[in-house]
Amino acid sequence: MSSSELPTFLDLPHRTAKPRKTGITHVLDKGCTLQMTQGVLSSAAHIIDVWKFGFGTSYVDPSARAKIAALRGARVKCCTGGTLLEVAWLQQRTEDFFHFAREMGFDCVEVSDGVTDMLPSAKQDLISRARRFGFEVMSEVGSKNPSKVMPPAEWISQIEADLASGADWIVVEGRESGTVGLYDDDGKVRHHLLNVLMRSPHAERLIYETPQRAQQAFLIRLFGAEVSLGNILIDEVMSLETLRRGLRADTLAILPEANAADSEFGLSFQI
Repeated sequence: MSSSELPTFLDLPHRTAKPRKTGITHVLDKGCTLQMTQGVLSSAAHIIDVWKFGFGTSYVDPSARAKIAALRGARVKCCTGGTLLEVAWLQQRTEDFFHFAREMGFDCVEVSDGVTDMLPSAKQDLISRARRFGFEVMSEVGSKNPSKVMPPAEWISQIEADLASGADWIVVEGRESGTVGLYDDDGKVRHHLLNVLMRSPHAERLIYETPQRAQQAFLIRLFGAEVSLGNILIDEVMSLETLRRGLRADTLAILPEANAADSEFGLSFQI
């Protein structure tokens, strides 16, 4: 076995290869350096699908262009943070934003309405405009405000409207804290909401933000190795892959010989 080959002697859950349609790993870059980016890519490019420049970091980082070039060279899609577009919308600079994102080399843009009073119609217009500019669109659904808890029916309504407007993926809000949107303020999954989301006809187009390890492990136990997860911290990418492959105590039960019917791993499981 060469130094770059991975071992194959264990029976582990199947993982699709890039470019993936399932099992997406979407990472959150909160401002790592070019050198850090290159270091992560040297060992983990094969398991990272989308690299989101969180918040407005791409606007203030002088190395952003070089990072994007390195990411694209490693076949990792680059995505803007939703807050940056919201600020541009608030200042009526959305056209400038799209030109900026295209000139920088971004593959994807995130369209969100979590920090402004943007109406759904305005958000859907941004999705359509982003598609016309040639971007893959990740639409974030759910509020960043912990006091604003949307009923499941409203989640489904927004998901369907955003997809109809041209969104490629729906990012299920969890924020970097994992205490809003899909989760309560203790980081516990809102099971009634998850029940509705997982039964949606659009379930395969959902990327669940899961910044906390317990949240990652729970969704992997529930859906399997090919669940799409987002807002993964850069230094936890390899750890997440071990969870996906059943190489960590938290997900040992997803191995082929494990009893998948064990009730511990149903929706009754509490994180």
